[in-house]
Amino acid sequence: MSETTLKVEGMTCNHCKMHVEKALSGVNGVEKASVDLAKGVAIVIGNASREDLVKAVTDAGYSAQ
Repeated sequence: MSETTLKVEGMTCNHCKMHVEKALSGVNGVEKASVDLAKGVAIVIGNASREDLVKAVTDAGYSAQ
């Protein structure tokens, strides 16, 4: 299991935070996803690929790198 940190842009409120966490949690291989709204980052624990995580955030309407 590994930890991946993504820079997420476009989040402005707690609803955004929860939306990104839900999107990331739905990716196969994710054990836990948490978002720090103030820092604009998502921390993901699990075996999901970085590409799949970025796609999930993008599909949710935000940008990630």
